[in-house]
Amino acid sequence: MNLPTHTWINGRIVSTSEARISPFDHGFLVGDGVFETLVARHGKPFTPTRHWRRLVASCQAMNITPPEYETYVNAMQATMQANDLADARIRVTLTSGDGPLGSDRGESPATMTVAATALKPWPPTDTVMTVPWTRNERSALAGVKSTSYGDNVRALALAHGEGAGEAIFANTRDELCEGTGTNIFIVSAGVVKTPPLSSGCLAGVTRALVLEACAAAGIAVEEVALPIEALQTCEEAFLTSSTRDVHPLAKIDQREMPGVAGPVTQRVAKAFQDFVAGRDDP
Repeated sequence: MNLPTHTWINGRIVSTSEARISPFDHGFLVGDGVFETLVARHGKPFTPTRHWRRLVASCQAMNITPPEYETYVNAMQATMQANDLADARIRVTLTSGDGPLGSDRGESPATMTVAATALKPWPPTDTVMTVPWTRNERSALAGVKSTSYGDNVRALALAHGEGAGEAIFANTRDELCEGTGTNIFIVSAGVVKTPPLSSGCLAGVTRALVLEACAAAGIAVEEVALPIEALQTCEEAFLTSSTRDVHPLAKIDQREMPGVAGPVTQRVAKAFQDFVAGRDDP
């Protein structure tokens, strides 16, 4: 992996080879932090305000002081410029700062880092597998974009080992929930459906944009609790995320899905592109 040459840490750009955080940083020690992943195209971060609002909400849930909007935006721009990136995947991370060797927190200020890498395209379709572990919709971290990603790492490794590109979780009620870094939509009886936030899934920025785009285009869409078995009977399915946009699924577990993308998924993808076209922060 080719690392970017520069990284933003606590207010300044530093060489990645010299970039350091404290070994007592609670994000490193116990995953006590939050983050956002954005894309930038043509030198501009896409939907920065929506991501900042979610970052603030995650910070509030974790009792971490969020950055000012100007700091957040300027840090992203500086990081892209330092790495000569126009199209980028950007990661903004905040932790609670230095703390003791346990769950108790210290009194240090928050640590903030911004990193950016070249934006890489996804294949036209992806495949997913359901994993045997569940999302806890009643967890203290439900709906928080936390750096505690151990569950996701384990699940994605299992999926990759079976030849799938993404892992899909049910929640503790055996309802469809989300992927490791994606929201999931299905098409059933011609209607687009996605799990509600009460399922424990993350309030994805692209998920919200797709819901708004469908409403604007007159495409029937529902946020509704779905049994995990719905993946075995749906007509079409697709993932959404900031780096994927609308990403059709060609295979779910051992079930082949028809075509490169179903007709409803194609309509949704076009509605999404039309909805965000020409807007930096729709």
